[in-house]
Amino acid sequence: MSTTPAPFTAADYRARMARAARAAADAGLAGVLVAPGPDLVHLTGYRPTAATERLTVLVLRDGRDPVLVVPTLEAPDAEQAAGAAALTLRDWTDGHDPYAVTAPLLVSDGRFAVSDNTWAMHLLGLQQLLPASSYIALTEVLPMLRAVKDAHELERLAAAGAAADATYEEIIKVPFAGRRETEVAGDLADLLRQFGHSQVDFTVVGSGPNGANPHHEASDRTIDVGDMVVLDFGGLKHGYGSDTTRTVHVGEPSPAEQHIHDVVREAQEAGFAAVRPGVACQEVDRAAREIIEEAGYGDLFIHRTGHGIGVTTHEPPYMIEGEEQPLVPGMCFSVEPGIYLPGRFGVRIEDIVTVTDDGGRRLNNTDHAMAIVG
Repeated sequence: MSTTPAPFTAADYRARMARAARAAADAGLAGVLVAPGPDLVHLTGYRPTAATERLTVLVLRDGRDPVLVVPTLEAPDAEQAAGAAALTLRDWTDGHDPYAVTAPLLVSDGRFAVSDNTWAMHLLGLQQLLPASSYIALTEVLPMLRAVKDAHELERLAAAGAAADATYEEIIKVPFAGRRETEVAGDLADLLRQFGHSQVDFTVVGSGPNGANPHHEASDRTIDVGDMVVLDFGGLKHGYGSDTTRTVHVGEPSPAEQHIHDVVREAQEAGFAAVRPGVACQEVDRAAREIIEEAGYGDLFIHRTGHGIGVTTHEPPYMIEGEEQPLVPGMCFSVEPGIYLPGRFGVRIEDIVTVTDDGGRRLNNTDHAMAIVG
């Protein structure tokens, strides 16, 4: 029986905020400004009910206590956040200038990393009061801020992966032939929730030629006997992401279809085998891509091999050519090579993998063989 992980504590959030402030200082920055979104959730446990025109921003500076600026009407909710005890709340009321409240917390001529989803109007409001200040996207300057997971985060990611696996084991039991893609996608969403997901982010069901579009959204196309079907689904459980892909076949596959699936399966295994501490992210992409290129399908592998996962289902690091960031124990990301034949079908196999002290560990463990569905 699955259990609910112990909640993160104020000490956990205090440590995360301190690491972020120190990382900014090491990068030559005056600090970090974090708006509502995944970074704020990760650093403080606070998720406003809605991101609005009212300024909410976390100010992190190395050697100073973290300060969360919030509208007065939202202060009671912010005070209930798990990380509230690790920071100072400073509220402002309607009719007063929130930027005048925030500006004194900053360095007037400092350069700050800013979370990617910060509203332009808020950034411009601060810049108007502090014209000598400057800003850079958090992902650009500190892309690995959330990349290395601790043991409690890994526990949540493993639980999300196990729930996605359970979903796959059930979905291959349902009828496919004669049903619309949207119906199977609905089954996937229902199963993810049944196995503990609080949020379903995507349920890709790409049958026949639709499978050649990696991000095909489920359509009203009726699935038929003889179709290859790409199933890519995931979301959040206990606040952390799942994302897995398997490719199934309605009835027996042709030798050509089986061959393509075998190539992708070998490529996925090669990508996983390349995972170990110190290896550059791009080496995972190269290992998987080499198998597909040698089989003659290199032009049909049209996306990166993987992306990070955590409090969002897509985040750094990325397994892609040119990414020289070394792998570090605790990083979690997908390994998901694919081959896509326009007008015919597609094949993709995806597991979430975490880097261990001496290699990698899969967080998805369902069979990679092509399941035959009815």
